[in-house]
Amino acid sequence: METRGWVAVEWREYAEQMALLARDLLSQDSVQGTLDEIAASAVKLVEGCDAAGILAVRKGRAMTLAACGNMVHESDRLQGELREGPCFDLASRKDSGERVFRIADMSQPQPAWERYAARARELGMGSMTGVLLYTDNGDFGALNLYSRRRGEFGKDIETAGWLLASHAAVALSSARTIDQLEHAMETRHAIGEAIGILRERHQLSEDDAFNVLRRISQHHNIKLRDVAQRVRSEPTDQA
Repeated sequence: METRGWVAVEWREYAEQMALLARDLLSQDSVQGTLDEIAASAVKLVEGCDAAGILAVRKGRAMTLAACGNMVHESDRLQGELREGPCFDLASRKDSGERVFRIADMSQPQPAWERYAARARELGMGSMTGVLLYTDNGDFGALNLYSRRRGEFGKDIETAGWLLASHAAVALSSARTIDQLEHAMETRHAIGEAIGILRERHQLSEDDAFNVLRRISQHHNIKLRDVAQRVRSEPTDQA
């Protein structure tokens, strides 16, 4: 009975920490800031977690999107180089149905990742776990937690990981939306300035100036924003 009461208190405290985390994540001003805070929060909130990172696999290449702790970059590098490992598999083989992994004792044989496991032990890794991060556009990457001690991540970590990943996914979706809006506003501003410059230089109407930008973009296969930036950076006396 006392054990159940202790567990209830532990989960209540974790829920309170999740509420604070949601606020902190949503207060970040960029996608990268959100990713970095997710990794740092995993280390702070999950007992026994010495390092955490977010790994994505794009076109077969491993990419470290965020890292908190020294072993994260090396672990991601090894998995990308060897093209094997629990994080690599989770992030790259989404159609397998796997959404979480847990290695309680890295010193035990790991038949699926023999080469990676041997190198991970050299890094001082004792146990690890990971869970996929979702956004409204699909899988984003894998949130991975590392411990120097064996047996650190128990079964309960799967629930804790899902809670953390769920909060992270909401914040990521929000951050990406904000970044997209800011990018759109910056693009519109750049194009507007370029149109104004072309109108003044060549006595064009607004529609004609925009069509000039569009033709250059299409002919040279360059994004319209980049064409606008080139116009803005040209000397003012250029005809």
